[in-house]
Amino acid sequence: MIDGKSILTVILARSGSKRLPNKNILDLAGKPLIAWSIDSGLKSKYIDKVIVSSDSDEILDISKKYGADIIKRPSILANDTASSFDAVKHTIENIKDVLDYVVLLQPTSPLRNNKHIDEAFELLNKNRADAIISVTEVDHSPLWSSTLPKDGSMSNFITKDILGKRSQDLEKYYRLNGALYICKTKRLLEESTFFIKDQIFAYKMDRESSVDIDERIDFELAEVLLAMSDNH
Repeated sequence: MIDGKSILTVILARSGSKRLPNKNILDLAGKPLIAWSIDSGLKSKYIDKVIVSSDSDEILDISKKYGADIIKRPSILANDTASSFDAVKHTIENIKDVLDYVVLLQPTSPLRNNKHIDEAFELLNKNRADAIISVTEVDHSPLWSSTLPKDGSMSNFITKDILGKRSQDLEKYYRLNGALYICKTKRLLEESTFFIKDQIFAYKMDRESSVDIDERIDFELAEVLLAMSDNH
């Protein structure tokens, strides 16, 4: 709870994973991948309830073991075409509590911890915001990127005003890192998205904490970073 407002955390973890099979329950530095997000939610000083939504009994059993409440998600909300919003809405509609804010934590962001969550809520409170979404600076400026014609010509690949600049002189760009989404419950349900029209602000995270596990190389990078960090 923050400023008298109650907070629900939802962690969505379906069973299907084509690029890295069973990734949500793979052992990462001594515990299942999903446990890192559960722990970060439970350790937050502002979050009141942590729920894991999954179509997998195995994932739900592991999540319960690590202290989360659980909700069985219908298979229709766990296929490749189902949206995160629909799964979050299903969770909201199937709990007795009425909570003011909803936090979405993706289990594929194990280096996002309770400190990040707490800082994001403090930013939300400071800005009197209705939503916060985490971002990180891009590895390479998109100003140095372009499309290529079929013949591969680079005649007009980069404009002259950009070509002569050093990377540190270019404007900073940020991308969504998928680690943290916060939204006032009422507005989330009204607009069917965490990316609401206004009163929304970015919470900046460093690149190391923004690792998103999609493939084996991401998993191995997370292992190395966790071994080097205070998270472990």
